[in-house]
Amino acid sequence: MRSRPLASAWTGCLLLLVSADASALQEGGPSLELDDSQTAAIDSIFSRWDNTSGAGCAVGVGTIGIGSGPLSVFERAYGMANLEYAIANTPSTVFEGGSVSKQFTAAAIVLLALEGELSLDDDVRDQVPELPDYGETVTIRHLLTHTSGLRDWGSVAAISGWGRERRSHDHDWALDIMSRQTALNFSPGTQYSYSNSGYNLAAVIVARVSGRSFADFSRERIFEPLGLGSTQWRDDYRRPVPGRSTGYRPAGGGWLINHPIEHVHGNGGILTTVGDLIAWTYALATGEGLGGAPFVEAMHERGILRDGSRIPYASGIVHGELGGAASVTHTGSTAGYRAFLGRYPDHDLTVAMLCNAANAPTGGTGNAVARVVLGGTAANAQRATAIDMSQESLAEYSGLYRNPNTGTPKRLRVSAGVLREGPVELVPVAEGRFSVGGGARHYVFMPADSGRPTLVVDSWEYTDERFEPVDEWLPSAEELAGFAGVHESDEAETVFTFSVEDGRLVLTRRPGNVTALNPVYEDAFQMPGGTLRFRRDADGEVSGLRLSVSRVFDMRFERR
Repeated sequence: MRSRPLASAWTGCLLLLVSADASALQEGGPSLELDDSQTAAIDSIFSRWDNTSGAGCAVGVGTIGIGSGPLSVFERAYGMANLEYAIANTPSTVFEGGSVSKQFTAAAIVLLALEGELSLDDDVRDQVPELPDYGETVTIRHLLTHTSGLRDWGSVAAISGWGRERRSHDHDWALDIMSRQTALNFSPGTQYSYSNSGYNLAAVIVARVSGRSFADFSRERIFEPLGLGSTQWRDDYRRPVPGRSTGYRPAGGGWLINHPIEHVHGNGGILTTVGDLIAWTYALATGEGLGGAPFVEAMHERGILRDGSRIPYASGIVHGELGGAASVTHTGSTAGYRAFLGRYPDHDLTVAMLCNAANAPTGGTGNAVARVVLGGTAANAQRATAIDMSQESLAEYSGLYRNPNTGTPKRLRVSAGVLREGPVELVPVAEGRFSVGGGARHYVFMPADSGRPTLVVDSWEYTDERFEPVDEWLPSAEELAGFAGVHESDEAETVFTFSVEDGRLVLTRRPGNVTALNPVYEDAFQMPGGTLRFRRDADGEVSGLRLSVSRVFDMRFERR
């Protein structure tokens, strides 16, 4: 069910996607419209959510119009904002933007830095002494570029059984979790690993330096000056928000309410409309109302690792390309909400998408809209070109691998003449080199003197990510019995109890969570979302375990 397109002005635009001549825009901008085929193509992208029986999305197309302000070209909404009261989504519906929020948080930090209230190279512990001293300096800049090494507090909370959708966490709770972590994932500045902890700390720092709440600072310094009248933080999830959609996830052929139940914000939690996102993108691109060119430069500066390499991640935005067109994007996902905000500066194009349906792909859907407008190379971009390889040659790369640092396994297999990792096709592009799913990430196999090769992940997101070949393992009943017992972690404030039931090792943890574990390689088992490796003492007896889950590397448990 689509809403009618609206003719929007400066702050009323919802989504902008159009290529235009810069000089024309400086003269006030032409009246741009999408043709019928482009409109139909965008409708087709969102057709699965275009009904009155499910959640959906809002999307818009337009230009930033440097020198004249944004120009709205197309805006439309699909599906329902609230299924209980049969309220349809519209372009003015308020959604939660997930991690698109991070650029607003980074902006608040940059504003304080430009005013000399703090430096991006300050030690985080100057403002947040509750954090442990890890013997290495974690800077504010590390927080903004996800290079701090700090464990993600939400992943730690999930280990305890009380994850972000089970308990109403606030900033005090998140900070308490962070304060109990005895180790970093890696030395600050040596790697990139996405961590919400950094942006929650950034929100705490803004409040402590400015002397007022992060929500108040954002409203006074960003939202109100830029005319973002529908934008606010979800700092109290219980507060009614006029026009807000409900978040949903598909379940059993229908939908379940999937609304955030946390007060934590800064990492996510921005409540906004697509029109406000376009107005924000204009300010982000020009610095107008936010400090001009120095603000733009600071926000767009890419992270630099200790070895001097630059990563695409800047301050809540990612530099990239779409079919050869430069892009500045970020996606978002919180509970049942999904979001995408993309700018294609060479084409004066911006795309904003907000959804209350958890099954809406973020980057794929947002970029699909951009492809419709960009056309040409972007629309016709091809998958990586495969070289011919025999099934026998592919089989040389199949088998089980593990990351020696985190214990994470990878299992590759040949199916129907294709090397796969689970359902994902690995496309051979050169001898020993495979494109993952035909995309930019590659698996590179390094030959060994004997036996199977080592797998190296070639991607900016994974620094020195190596996987060594390892043998599959099927423990005997006697071996399984040796793992039974109780293990405890002060960092996660939880207890893992292991027992053997029906020939399998079973993990029990609060609150009432019982999981059968799958053996992978010697002394290692997989659980949903993570890998357990049991540790042994000098006598070969099980003495503890090491747990790695998403965004938490190698957390130690001790056996009671």
